[in-house]
Amino acid sequence: MKSRKLGNSPLEVSALGFGAMGLSFPNAPTKQESIQLIRSAVELGITFFDTAQGYGENELLVGEALEPFRNQVVIATKFGFKDGNVRLGLDSRPETIKATAEASLKRLRTDVIDLFYQHRFDPNVPIEDVAGTVKDLIGQGKVKHFGLSEAPAEIIRKAHAVLPVTALQSEYSMFYRAPETGIIATLEELGIGFVPFSPLGKGFLTGTINANVELDKDDIRNFSPRFSKENREANQALVDLVVSIATAKNATPAQIALGWLLAQKPFIVPIPGTSKLHRLQENIGSANISLTTDELSKINAALATINIIGERYSAQIQEATARK
Repeated sequence: MKSRKLGNSPLEVSALGFGAMGLSFPNAPTKQESIQLIRSAVELGITFFDTAQGYGENELLVGEALEPFRNQVVIATKFGFKDGNVRLGLDSRPETIKATAEASLKRLRTDVIDLFYQHRFDPNVPIEDVAGTVKDLIGQGKVKHFGLSEAPAEIIRKAHAVLPVTALQSEYSMFYRAPETGIIATLEELGIGFVPFSPLGKGFLTGTINANVELDKDDIRNFSPRFSKENREANQALVDLVVSIATAKNATPAQIALGWLLAQKPFIVPIPGTSKLHRLQENIGSANISLTTDELSKINAALATINIIGERYSAQIQEATARK
């Protein structure tokens, strides 16, 4: 696995990370199966793992799985919701950040958090206070790097002026390209890494989901308007495009979607998640996908003709996270 640096920071990680959130969803594998999957990821060359206080028992799982490899991996986690519960609302008060850090250190079985993200910007707490609090934690040796998630450009700039932001984590894929409007340019200007979550469009870009697929009643995508039957049908043109490119490149649709992201900027490190070993192996294969400048231009020209239908979050979730 090739490595990449997150912006101008010294933090170097595998070109592809692993988002562990899905291992705490309903219908996830057993705890031992999940632990083995995470350890298989390490053995296959992944060194960058993402979790959060807000993902239920996920930090405990990641901490146990990675304990034998702690010196070989980078662990990112997040703060920013009251008691780590999205439903209880935002809370990035300094005392909450400090308490969250202490709790995360214990759950992750480590003495330092490699990358500590603010999960969502809290309008009730100045971002300068947030950055200052994380700066104190870095000074105490409890945190190494500061990150933001889903933050707008003006917040990124304000935070970065107090404490260098190592990475921004936000949704970005062929299925959701909003960061191309201002965010990526801001990150490049400031030397900040970009960590896209849902790089496979929550599975839509794998080519396995269409209008005829019945989602399980516990599937979190049921809460996304973009995944309604009507919108899946309307957005099928994107899947058809990815499948056609994959066929031409002798790759899978998922590998093309991830390869496209990796080709955008050298400071981009996607963090696809999966609960299956064969999908993990498939995703890792994307690091070997080579797209020429001409191929990228043709793909982007085709993407520009496709209008994605449907919001990515329900109104309730958008309100809870204060971001669209």
